[in-house]
Amino acid sequence: MVEFTLTGEQIALFQLLKATHLCGTGGEAKRMIAEGLVTVDGDVETRLRKKIRRGQRVILGDEQVIVK
Repeated sequence: MVEFTLTGEQIALFQLLKATHLCGTGGEAKRMIAEGLVTVDGDVETRLRKKIRRGQRVILGDEQVIVK
């Protein structure tokens, strides 16, 4: 599990995946999202720029990110 602390109010989903090193590049993050491999709060999310806020849980494979 990875804890990520926001510095602002929100972050785009693909940027979060890159910032937490779950994906090596923004392109890889976008591909993973487009393929339906990412869930946000238990629901598959395919929007690249989905705004992630504090308290949300993002899962990619076996990795989980808690946004604080």
